[in-house]
Amino acid sequence: MRSIHRRTLLSMTLLGCGAAAAATPPATGLGQSWPNTTDVSASPHYHVYLFQRGGVRYLQVNDTAGTVRGAIAVVDGEALDLPVGADASHWTNIADTPAPAASETVYRDNTVSVLVAPQPDGSARLMLAPGDCDNPAQCSIRGP
Repeated sequence: MRSIHRRTLLSMTLLGCGAAAAATPPATGLGQSWPNTTDVSASPHYHVYLFQRGGVRYLQVNDTAGTVRGAIAVVDGEALDLPVGADASHWTNIADTPAPAASETVYRDNTVSVLVAPQPDGSARLMLAPGDCDNPAQCSIRGP
């Protein structure tokens, strides 16, 4: 697994706090097409699910057909992309590459935003930005 470094991810161990996850997220279901948990997606084109186990928080992105596109784990302020989903290798850092115009925010809380950009070959580019980012194409989320 490669690490997705973020200056704002130190507080991501609380990922999903607030309205998106008022109750403790479930500990099981990661990797499932239709996990038994609440869809917290901000988009009608994707489903986003939160999980928590052993102090680690997980965020999974599915498309509307239930295909798992990708997932990340957040522990000790570090986001790790997981080998889960059809686009598991397509997570990118917004600071490394600007978000394409066709990208869509699928999840956002006060610590992280997750964007998805459909690609011509049917895959999806998965991107992270700080939660307080109003313009993800211009936000820097590099580590300290």
